[in-house]
Amino acid sequence: MRQDLKNEFDSLLPGSTTENGATRRTALKVALGAGYAAAAMPIMAQTAISTSAEGLTTGEAIYDVDGFTVPFFYAAPEGKKNLPVILVVQEIFGVHAYIADTCRRLAKAGYLAIAPELYARQGDPSKYSDMGKLMAEVVSQVPDEQVMADLDGAVKWAGENGGNLKKVGITGFCWGGRITWLYAERSKNVKAGVAWYGRLVGAASALTPKHPLDLAASLKAPVLGLYGGQDGGIPLTTINAMKDVLAAAGAKGNAAAKASEFVVYPTAPHAFHADYRPSYRKDAAEDGFQQTLQWFKVKGVA
Repeated sequence: MRQDLKNEFDSLLPGSTTENGATRRTALKVALGAGYAAAAMPIMAQTAISTSAEGLTTGEAIYDVDGFTVPFFYAAPEGKKNLPVILVVQEIFGVHAYIADTCRRLAKAGYLAIAPELYARQGDPSKYSDMGKLMAEVVSQVPDEQVMADLDGAVKWAGENGGNLKKVGITGFCWGGRITWLYAERSKNVKAGVAWYGRLVGAASALTPKHPLDLAASLKAPVLGLYGGQDGGIPLTTINAMKDVLAAAGAKGNAAAKASEFVVYPTAPHAFHADYRPSYRKDAAEDGFQQTLQWFKVKGVA
């Protein structure tokens, strides 16, 4: 297992692959219907947040990227067009009920929210009962370049299905937080991003050649980083290093780097927004979501 993923895996501990697109979509439906797909997930006994779909159009669909069928979940205000778009990037467990509910929350705020299954080529997280195997056999095998292309595909689908491509944002959690930083550097469509506790540094590899700290100086869209002060896998030193690189880039004229900000919740651990896990911290999660909505509004996504 890659060392950076091992560290993330360690921070998450609580104290059969198919290439057929239709099968992937079925698996996604099952996962969303069942609630929390991967048996490896550290789930709290309490009921997770469940947002009503009343007034929304929600569902599962597919789009094509280089001949591969990518399944995804989406939610949007019912009967509305020309909607601002938010890409919602999964945590290590893939697109399951928590990610779908986050899409519904964003749809209630007026967005077309799209969560693509970004591991679809490598494996189905719902088939794994061991988190270590999930990380080693699926998550660590996903190339950044593939993810970037799949997110481009989601943006394209949005533009063809009621989305306003002049107003595109991205947010992601854990694994998806790192991807949020990367896509804010890659995409010309994205106006702003919100990265929830995404790793900022890591070892370079063929699949993950660059990490957020490496790309901070060339951001194309400003990012709000939401992090926990008690995150055992993301030291405050790496956040401070990221702030320094962003400030230096901003001083040299990179407007996106200059506009990027961090909010660190001093007592929050990793995954404090994940309401189905023991790491959930209600106050930080709710404040973070309000910060997210305000960020997208101020940065012209809303």
